[in-house]
Amino acid sequence: MNVVDLIHRKRDGLELSRDEIRWLVENYTNGAVADYQMSAMAMAIVLRGMTARETAELTLAMRDSGEVADLSTIAMAKIDKHSTGGVGDKVSLCLAPLVAACGVAVPMISGRGLGHTGGTLDKLESIPGFRIDLSLAAYRRQVAKLGCALIGQTRRLAPADKKLYALRDVTGTVESIPLITASILSKKLAAGLDGLVMDVKVGRGAFMKTLPEARALAQSIVSVGRAAGLKTSALITRMDQPLGVMIGNALEMREAVELLHGRAREDLLECTLALGAEMLVLGGQARSIDAARRHLEAAIATGSGARKLRAIVEAQGGDPRVIDEPDRLPTAPHRTTIRAVRAGHIHDVDALVLGKAAMELGAGRARTDDVIDPRVGIELCVQRGSRVHAGAPLCVVHTAGSAEPIEVEVLPAFVIRERKPRQQSVLVERVRSSDRRLR
Repeated sequence: MNVVDLIHRKRDGLELSRDEIRWLVENYTNGAVADYQMSAMAMAIVLRGMTARETAELTLAMRDSGEVADLSTIAMAKIDKHSTGGVGDKVSLCLAPLVAACGVAVPMISGRGLGHTGGTLDKLESIPGFRIDLSLAAYRRQVAKLGCALIGQTRRLAPADKKLYALRDVTGTVESIPLITASILSKKLAAGLDGLVMDVKVGRGAFMKTLPEARALAQSIVSVGRAAGLKTSALITRMDQPLGVMIGNALEMREAVELLHGRAREDLLECTLALGAEMLVLGGQARSIDAARRHLEAAIATGSGARKLRAIVEAQGGDPRVIDEPDRLPTAPHRTTIRAVRAGHIHDVDALVLGKAAMELGAGRARTDDVIDPRVGIELCVQRGSRVHAGAPLCVVHTAGSAEPIEVEVLPAFVIRERKPRQQSVLVERVRSSDRRLR
């Protein structure tokens, strides 16, 4: 086979065969296909797309580019959740231990934040001593013992995805539903899962800005996951305003712990319970969404979710005392309160504006090699619909130094109007797989 011929075929809108896709992935992984050639192929895919069959074959080829974890000896159903990312999205931190406490194993392999969206690994590493670099053998042992492990992608899991993701990031080829689908699912299939619940964010603070875009991605992931033999469902959730009240790594870790102790803002709790209920139903631990939600609510009320997170933190080298004493998490030396300039109702809290501001403080990365400051971030004092008076606190900016440069950027995120806005559910819609395989 010749890579130039394959680029020509895809450029002309033709469908690549299973053998052609596997040859391409294998030779890109081992270096026989150069970065500039794979960049041309990625751009052809962005412009011409891929069929569902092609996307499924690309996903499986990327999964098979490295080791596939074998969790078959673990009797519990193994279900993971993945989010496309947003501002203040700390759901994984509280969801994984809650679901594990309810009898479904959660082998979670997460990523780091880039741009205005936060990363689960960065938030976990705000816990003193916490290790995300477990070997696959240690990962398997911990899932078997505790029902949950929270780690990062290893070199041996889906190396083709790791290499291609880095290339797409610098060649303007990130925004492609087939490539996003293959990237997400190849890692999840390599992790040894039985099922996956996808959280597709939609809105200003998400990568998918419109509902049609979010729906297309959710349907792609569900159909390709099913084609690959993975039970898959997806929820589309709003990301116009931040989720919860904290933005920043240690701050979000603190808020996740608060949820497990029964103290959480309604939108964060709603999102966590909705995703967790999907996981329990997919894993066979509940017959209905309502029954699953009751199971999760009981895990919060009895403290079993908090106890599970404490055990996970201890097993991965972190300080377990932070689960009961969140003040042990890193804190910023300076706090500045941003106040309302007029009275009225909070009509909007712009997630994108606040996410970018938090990134500039050091809570996120503009480049993959940027260093995170776990202490910094933004703490919201209001939400959409809140009534405020002139001078009322809107948010508190946690900084390592002066907050003056960021104040001008933060204030426009809060839109104040006379009328109270209509409340919206964080859950937009649900997408489930059919029983029919694509091949």
